[in-house]
Amino acid sequence: MPDALFRFGIDIAIIGGGPAGLRAAEVAAAGGASVTLFDAKPSVGRKFLVAGRGGLNLTHTEPLERFATRYTGDGQPPEFWRTLLAEFDADALRKWAADLGVETFAATSGRVYPRELKAAPLLRRWVHRLREAGVQFAMRHRWSGLRPGAQWQVDFQTEGETRTVHTDAVILALGGGSWPETGSDGGWVSVLEKLGVMTSPLTAANCGWEISWPPGVCALAEGQPLKNITARAGESMATGELLVTSYGIEGGTIYQLGPALRGMQEPEIIIDFKPAHTVGQLVKKLGNCSRNFLAEARSRWRLSDAAFAILSNLPGGEPFTSAESLAATVKGCALKLAGPRPLAEAISSAGGVRWSELDSALMLRRLPGVFIAGEMIDWEAPTGGYLMQGCFATGTRAARGALEWRREH
Repeated sequence: MPDALFRFGIDIAIIGGGPAGLRAAEVAAAGGASVTLFDAKPSVGRKFLVAGRGGLNLTHTEPLERFATRYTGDGQPPEFWRTLLAEFDADALRKWAADLGVETFAATSGRVYPRELKAAPLLRRWVHRLREAGVQFAMRHRWSGLRPGAQWQVDFQTEGETRTVHTDAVILALGGGSWPETGSDGGWVSVLEKLGVMTSPLTAANCGWEISWPPGVCALAEGQPLKNITARAGESMATGELLVTSYGIEGGTIYQLGPALRGMQEPEIIIDFKPAHTVGQLVKKLGNCSRNFLAEARSRWRLSDAAFAILSNLPGGEPFTSAESLAATVKGCALKLAGPRPLAEAISSAGGVRWSELDSALMLRRLPGVFIAGEMIDWEAPTGGYLMQGCFATGTRAARGALEWRREH
């Protein structure tokens, strides 16, 4: 980085080169500010590229009112997401991609992807546009501190030494605690807590959950899907698929139930393997069957291999003695969960900077001129485009807040 940046300062320093930080840099530069983006890694967008392994799910097509309900978090202000998404919604994100020359399409699920199903081409074009807009990039700069003064003094560890940057405003977009190899390692928590900022512990979200499977389940079902099922955790319900793994279960359905499961003292899910049928309809399909009920149901009800393995190895080991008892279990199979998989394996994280610490512009109340964006804030959402949309929208709001702060001060 040119030494002049250290001597004379910059308008807005953005720390973190993920989707939220890159979007904040774009908005701030478009607003006329001189912007430098700092990141601890040698290059930006590493978690963005990880997301691209699944085709890069950018957003979702569902209506705004429903979209906004996908975001949860303790103390979250009422209507926050509805108003935030109204400022930068799914249509705006798709237009943004189109302006980069990247065509998007909506799958039948409503999920929106780049036509190429790749993240790298979009990221390259995005970084090129940021450079053309005047955004400076300072890589291998790990944020280590923040001090007030005539300007904010921001400390970084780089090349074995401490460097200090003077800036009018700071936008922190350092991510949560999942995928630490991308730089999203949660190291910022201790720095902010030393400054008096209150945070909630970072925990795994959108992750698998562990189950102590009997050996028979893994032998028959490891790697096998449970399709078109409904699962319940307390009062929460989700429909979709699960995948049986050696450690338990994985997949979009369990991701949606994560918040409810974390709130349970003894987490448990109730699976309906045949949500399109009633108990009575299932019993009728077995006809005059009087024995070997599960074996008969496997073919007559078209039970998947995974469902058959689970039902064959339920605690107690007693065979089903009637069509009615089997049908009732198929419609409400209880599975006790040992706990979530480690945070480092999770797609995203819950927890972070508490909502009570932030104003409506996402500025820290006790650190005026310092803004937060992306997964650093205590919110979570399921997969399906909501995570990426949340990062883009909070990055947009934080950058606009920083621009306004500079104008006023």
